[in-house]
Amino acid sequence: MPKNAYQKTKLLHLARLLLRETDEEHPISVSEIIRRLNNQGITAERKSIYDDMEALQCFGLDVQYRKGRGGGWFIGEREFELPEVKLLMDAVQSSRFITQRKSDALLRKLEDLASVHQARQLQRQVYVTGRIKVMNESIYYNVDTLHAALAERRAITFQYFDYDIHRRKVFRRGGQRYEVSPYGLIWNSENYYLVAFDHSHEELRHYRVDKMHAIEITAQAQAGRERYPDFQLADYEQKHFGMYSGRELTVTLQGRREMAGVVWDRFGQDVILVPAGPEHFTVTLPVVMSPQFFGWLFGLEGGLTLIAPPQAVRAYRQKLLAALE
Repeated sequence: MPKNAYQKTKLLHLARLLLRETDEEHPISVSEIIRRLNNQGITAERKSIYDDMEALQCFGLDVQYRKGRGGGWFIGEREFELPEVKLLMDAVQSSRFITQRKSDALLRKLEDLASVHQARQLQRQVYVTGRIKVMNESIYYNVDTLHAALAERRAITFQYFDYDIHRRKVFRRGGQRYEVSPYGLIWNSENYYLVAFDHSHEELRHYRVDKMHAIEITAQAQAGRERYPDFQLADYEQKHFGMYSGRELTVTLQGRREMAGVVWDRFGQDVILVPAGPEHFTVTLPVVMSPQFFGWLFGLEGGLTLIAPPQAVRAYRQKLLAALE
């Protein structure tokens, strides 16, 4: 490459040097900048460096200069602050739906949002042991395909599987493809779920995204909206404890007044609590009856009691008796 071609990349090399290797605690001197550019075959003079820094500032980089001993040029505010990068890395590292290999790749890319000096701190920050990761590497691309189907309002087909004791995929329905219309994605209990209208059963169901295989977007438009015109993803998630399916019922719970926060945390601030005497309240809301729902109630140690409908009360009592045996 001719020498002048190297010179044309001077600002790019300078910006990369600042972003990668400087921060407020690690400035770089002008003489060191000149030396590093020379190593790239780029000539630079002290005055031209100041002009270049001004150009980078006009471009939008927060390039700052500190005078005195140990001073120099550095990047001040970045697009992502260090605490924000830490949060993103923690989320990636602790997420079950991202495989370990993909987690490692994403963490390396997130490190590039900070200087090399800050990256060392990030590595210490996110080291977590014993995280259970999914085995399906394709989930990363499944999510992208599903978002495309949602944006285009198209139906999809896919195969659905479980793992046997030898970690081999066992396809449900003998490998027959499912045909559904995606309505939304939910991240619940450390897993991604697709909520969709099942064409064959003509009802809403949900599927673990990491157990979906060979997803294909079809030319068919999204179906089922006439049956679920007021569908809200948040309402669906709220009713399904642990994303387990079951019969949907409207139930009434009674609880002590100090349990109000527990109800609002689980069902949202819009839920209306009706006073029932000086120490209690009742609340009526739709839920999907499942062992997880009863487990949630049992875990509250009597703070909330299911009082209606009667058949649900009997089922709840049976669960309690079985747990105490």
